[in-house]
Amino acid sequence: MVTNVNNGKEKKNRTIFTGLIIVIVVMVCLCIAGLLLIKPAEETVQGQAEATSVRVSGKLPGRVVAFYAEEGQKVKKGDTLVYIHSSSVDAKLYQAQAMESVAASQNRKAEAGARIQVINSAYELWQQALAAESIAKKTYERMDNLFKQGVVSEQKRDEAYALYTASAAQARAAKSQYDMAVEGAQSEDKDAARAMQDAARGSVMEVESVLEDQYLLAPCDGEVSDIYPHEGELVGTGTPIMSIMRGDDKWVTFNVREELLVSLPMGKEVDVMIPALGKKVVKVKIYYIKDMGSYAVWNATKATGQYDSKTFQVKARPVEDIEELRPGMSVILLEENLK
Repeated sequence: MVTNVNNGKEKKNRTIFTGLIIVIVVMVCLCIAGLLLIKPAEETVQGQAEATSVRVSGKLPGRVVAFYAEEGQKVKKGDTLVYIHSSSVDAKLYQAQAMESVAASQNRKAEAGARIQVINSAYELWQQALAAESIAKKTYERMDNLFKQGVVSEQKRDEAYALYTASAAQARAAKSQYDMAVEGAQSEDKDAARAMQDAARGSVMEVESVLEDQYLLAPCDGEVSDIYPHEGELVGTGTPIMSIMRGDDKWVTFNVREELLVSLPMGKEVDVMIPALGKKVVKVKIYYIKDMGSYAVWNATKATGQYDSKTFQVKARPVEDIEELRPGMSVILLEENLK
C-alpha cells in the first residue's frame, strides 16, 4: 500500500518537472525567435509644411465698409481687398485744403505787391508834399532876401526856414511811402508767405497719404488665408485686416537631434513623404539649420555617462513647386536620408 503511494508521488513529480522543462524550452525558443525576427523600430523624423504669410494693414483708422476678397480666394498683387472709411480724416483733409487756400492767397498777395489804388494814392501824397516843399522854399528865399535888406526880423526868416525843412522832410517821407507801394512786400515777407503755403501743402499731402489707405491693395500674389475684422467694425492705425499666404514661398521644417545633422548638411537634397497628398514623395533642399536652444527630451543621456543631445531646426524648400502643399501638412523625412 505504501509502495503504491510512493509510486504515485514520483510519477506526479516527474510530470511537473517535465512541464517546467517544456516551458523553459518554449521561452528560450521565443527569445531566440524574437532576437532573430524582431527588428528595431525605424526612426521617424516628422515635420510640417509652412509658407510665408503677409499681413495687410494700413494707416487709416476708420470703419470697415466692404471686403472685396474672401478667405481662400486667390489674389494678384495690386488687387483691391478692403474699403475703410473715416469721416474724421475727411474733415481733416477739408481743413488742410482750406488752410492751403488761405496760404496761397497770402502768397499771391505778397508776390503781386500793393494794389494800383494804393500806389496812386501814395503818388498823390508825394506830389502834394513836393508842392508844399516848393512853396516853403520860395517863402524862405523871400524872407532871407528881406532879412538881408533889413525889412524883416531874423525870427521871421528862421520861421520860414523851419517850415521849409519840415516840408522837405515830409516830401522825402511821402517819396519813401510811394517807393514801398511800388516795390510791394519785402523779400523776407515773400519768403515767409511761400513757406506758409509750402507748410499748408505739406499738411494736405500728409492727410492724403493717410487717405490712400482707405482702399487697401494686395501687396503680393497669393491666397487670402485669414480675415480678422468684420464689415462695420472699427479698426485702428496698423490693425491687421487680413493675411495673404504666398504660394511661391513654401518650405518644410523638421526638429532633429544633433547627431542626425551629419546626414543633413546645408544644401543637401533629401526625399520627404507627404501623407496628406497620398503619401507623395518629393525632393526638398536644405537651406537653414539653427540650434533651437533646447534639449531633445527623447534622448537625455547623461544617466548613461554620455552627453545631452540638443535639438536643431532644419528647413528645406521643395525643389519643384508643389501647388497642393499647404501649411500645416505633415511631412515625413524618409529614413534612407539618415544613413
